[in-house]
Amino acid sequence: MRELVNTAQSQAWNGDEGRHWSDHHDRWNAINEGFDEPLLAAAGVGPEDRVLDVGCGTGSTTRLAARTAARGSALGLDLSGPMLDRARGLASEEGLANIGFERGDAQVHPLPEAVFDVAVSRFGIMFFADPVAAFGNIARALRPGGRLAFVCTADPARSEWALVYDAVSATPTSPPQASGDSAGPGMFSLADPVVVREVLTRAGFDGVRTEAVDALGNFGRDADDAAEHLLGSGPGRHLVELLDSADHGDGASRARAALSAALTPYEQGPGVLMRTGAWLVTAVRR
Repeated sequence: MRELVNTAQSQAWNGDEGRHWSDHHDRWNAINEGFDEPLLAAAGVGPEDRVLDVGCGTGSTTRLAARTAARGSALGLDLSGPMLDRARGLASEEGLANIGFERGDAQVHPLPEAVFDVAVSRFGIMFFADPVAAFGNIARALRPGGRLAFVCTADPARSEWALVYDAVSATPTSPPQASGDSAGPGMFSLADPVVVREVLTRAGFDGVRTEAVDALGNFGRDADDAAEHLLGSGPGRHLVELLDSADHGDGASRARAALSAALTPYEQGPGVLMRTGAWLVTAVRR
């Protein structure tokens, strides 16, 4: 990775957060895979397209794009070394020859200019310290008329898991990876469509459209299993810190019990099913 400006996010995604997502990639994919079909349809990936997947994580959407663009190619870009190691391993297991991964900060990474036909992202573009710079860099990597399609988290009130966190903490959810404040990098930084249109227009895109989409995700076998998994994520660790502060050190056990109780109403046949509300955003490079 030759250049880096988003140091706080790099530390998170190369630390506990990145390792947690890498180790549990199948579980995180089960939460978000309901957005794959609308994302790929909106992107209009063709068999010969060259696809850039921004914030690719462990490469689930990159692999989908590579299979769809069978005579083209797919490149995944992400800050997280642990997640990219997992992505390369999974792509190798699937025998995909038209796929690659690079570690880099999308704000400044030296992507080749005017090479890609389409750029996609599934919840990987909300964490930029400078979103205009990042989307501007992505725009330069697209050919003129190239397409952008991504899914980003909408207002937390549209996501059942966010309401669960808030109910348990009894305060607005506000860790760095799951903030309701759109003023800086965080899970909800692009929750306002007005902000999305402004950022993309300034970055060199036209025809910006936002469409409300949602999907059910499977968070675990049962409430206890889901609670244990979520406590390893950024919002979960923040919840433990909140309860530690309120109870002088017993935050983990309190958070586990409280999360399990709050998740119990979402138990259904296949597991703990909760809805995520998102925006499906499309645009075209000028």
